[in-house]
Amino acid sequence: MPALLDLSVSGDEKIRLSGSGYADYMDSSCVLPFAAGRDVYYPPCKRLRVTAPFIITREQKKVDSVLKKQQCHSSIDALPDECLFEILRRLPGCQDRSIASCVSKRWLMLLSTFGTSEVVGVQHGSELLRSTRIPLPDLNQAVSFESESESDVETDGYLTRSLDVDEATDIRLAAIAISTAGHGGLGKLKIRGSNSTCMATDVGLSAIGRLCPSLHTLSMWKFPLVTDAGLAAIADGCPMLENLDISHCPLLSDTGLIAIAHKCPNLRTLRLDSCSGISNDGLQAVGRHCRKLVSASIKDCPLVSDKGISSLVSAASSSLMRIKLHNLNINDVSLAVIGHYGQALTDISLVALENITERGFWVMGNALNMVNLTSLTISSCPGITDLGLEAIAKCCQHLRHLYLRRACNVTDTGLKSFTSSTNILESLKLEECSMITLHGVLDGLLNCNARFRSLALVKCTGIRDITYHPNELPTCTSLQFLTIRDCPGFTSNSLAAVGKLCPNLQQIDLIGLVGVTDVGFLPLVKSFESRLVKVSLEGCTNISDASISALVKTHGSSLKLLNLNGCKKISDKSLFAIAASCLVLHDLDISRCNVSDIGVAALSSADQLNLRVLSLAGCYGVTKKSLQFLGNMKDSLEGLNLQQCKLTNAHGIGFLEEKLWWCDILT
Repeated sequence: MPALLDLSVSGDEKIRLSGSGYADYMDSSCVLPFAAGRDVYYPPCKRLRVTAPFIITREQKKVDSVLKKQQCHSSIDALPDECLFEILRRLPGCQDRSIASCVSKRWLMLLSTFGTSEVVGVQHGSELLRSTRIPLPDLNQAVSFESESESDVETDGYLTRSLDVDEATDIRLAAIAISTAGHGGLGKLKIRGSNSTCMATDVGLSAIGRLCPSLHTLSMWKFPLVTDAGLAAIADGCPMLENLDISHCPLLSDTGLIAIAHKCPNLRTLRLDSCSGISNDGLQAVGRHCRKLVSASIKDCPLVSDKGISSLVSAASSSLMRIKLHNLNINDVSLAVIGHYGQALTDISLVALENITERGFWVMGNALNMVNLTSLTISSCPGITDLGLEAIAKCCQHLRHLYLRRACNVTDTGLKSFTSSTNILESLKLEECSMITLHGVLDGLLNCNARFRSLALVKCTGIRDITYHPNELPTCTSLQFLTIRDCPGFTSNSLAAVGKLCPNLQQIDLIGLVGVTDVGFLPLVKSFESRLVKVSLEGCTNISDASISALVKTHGSSLKLLNLNGCKKISDKSLFAIAASCLVLHDLDISRCNVSDIGVAALSSADQLNLRVLSLAGCYGVTKKSLQFLGNMKDSLEGLNLQQCKLTNAHGIGFLEEKLWWCDILT
């Protein structure tokens, strides 16, 4: 198709050019005749119009690449990081920087690289206005307070953030650091990573250190890529740090912990778990510089020895109140130092310390300085014996709670001496103490004071039935909580004496006692002088409806919790008795019991029953017919467990979720 080009010149001269579009495009130049015989160069301006398939030539590719480069250079992203840094740090407020961080990952990470001191703040606003010649606003106009200035934002650390596994990345940490700056400040940060999938590094942790000066609690679990540089950034930027919890961080060493000790003097709680790079030097620095340290827990740190524990305890003796040592390579020296410098200690936990002998516990007790100790836990320590336990009892006159686990060398003699030496003991828990028998327990109850409240016997194979005379049994009127769990030698013959021993029980947990039957439980129910509040008979397979009926008739007005999980002889008769007699029952667990739809109907129709939690897991007699009854439960129901039930199908669950929309249903 021919084309015409009309160019206007001086006067009436006009030049018209006509020709083939294809020929004009192929010519590299075009010479146009101009006035007065002069030649003027003019490039072709006609577009190519062809009907053949479009072919991209090499020249066209070069042109496209040049255009793309020009477009890229025209964007702000083409600026180097240094220039972009200067632009972004002049954003007036936290909200503006938070919005800018949403533009791209590059902007986000760049905004997280400078601290609050590097931001051009509001105080420079007048200077910026004068330098850029921007007219000042009219002060007589109404002012909008929608956005606060940087200096007006409170940063007292009110916010809490928690990241789990896949969420723990540098980008997420940077976003948290930027977004929380203008909304009260980040106070608590808990990050749970994974040894295989956690991608968080020092970059993300450094962003938290630079932008979150109000941080006072930091918990890091399973961070395989974080090094001392990240922890040092926290120390530099978070001087208000009070609680530090580090677990399974293999690349952290004493360098990072020393930085925390020097720059975080307000540290109160330190917990180290499976940190293979931390040794004695780090603990020494914490003891010297953290004068407010209240609690220390060191677990599975192979490089920590007596030198580190001794330095920590002796240096922080005036403030340290709680200490937990778990599976460490320490010996009797550490316990001797604890006994000598532990005047402020109130809670001691010693777990799996295989190198400590009887001498260590004896020296710790005879130091006579642990005058404020109220709670003591000794687990899997073969060095604890009757001699050491007696020495601790004589030293610790304010001891209220004792927990012994796997103390195979403690016998009835040691238990009797301990209970006779303590004046205000309130609770005693014995777990897997095979050398302690029922005789020793009875002697201990006889020696206990009027403040003794709780006794727990767990997996003690030495607890067996004994021959006794009722008049010879001691009476512990102060005991209110009794737990006997997985003691196979404890049967109904011994259970009959519990009512005589403990007439004022309020809570009784008999768990996994196959030898307990109605013969021993019925007299127990009738012998109590006070009303039971919580009863657990989980795994007592020989308890039947007769015992439950007697229990709810006698204690139904006070019973709040009843656990019958695994009691296979319990049927609908017990549910009818519960519906008729229980007035304040809130929690009922009848999982794996022989109940049916009739019993569920009785529970749902009880007007006085206001259950909050009901568990029917594994009740195969409960079918779809119970859906209507469960749907009519009262508004008080907050939790419903229907695991392994025949009524759990898509239609049935949908019906219950519609009827009980306020209730948490577990299927």
